[in-house]
Amino acid sequence: MNLFRLLLLLFAVPGALLAQTPATTKSKPSPLEWNTSDHSPRSRALELAGGFSGDGYKVRDGFWSGSLEKGTPVLIEVNLFAGNDYWFSAANLDPSTRLKVSIFDVHGNPVGSQAFDEASRAAAGISVWQSGRYFIRVAMTEGDKADTCMVYSYK
Repeated sequence: MNLFRLLLLLFAVPGALLAQTPATTKSKPSPLEWNTSDHSPRSRALELAGGFSGDGYKVRDGFWSGSLEKGTPVLIEVNLFAGNDYWFSAANLDPSTRLKVSIFDVHGNPVGSQAFDEASRAAAGISVWQSGRYFIRVAMTEGDKADTCMVYSYK
């Protein structure tokens, strides 16, 4: 009978303690939760990428998000496959910023790509002839600092 009481205490007390723990509130969603907001850098990047869906592009699940500053671009390594076309779309919420998305091969040479930019949104597209590693550079050319997100689509 003592073993039964001990087991009851072990399972009942922690449950009661957890029930009394106050819920924590977040002042800002983490980057992985940006997709839960209708007005977020990720939703703006997805909106831009959605413009290519009429041409048969499908948006990938993966994305990059973080704080971007002028003069401090980020490089994102991706594996791309020959025969596929890709668009890399980036956006933030600050209309006073300008973004630029560029694509480079494994040696750091810029590869020919189509480009789009519109204030706080930018995209670059490429048709890949050789499978391998590529680098996507997302840079802020005007503005100070803003939370930014990049998504990509392929066909």
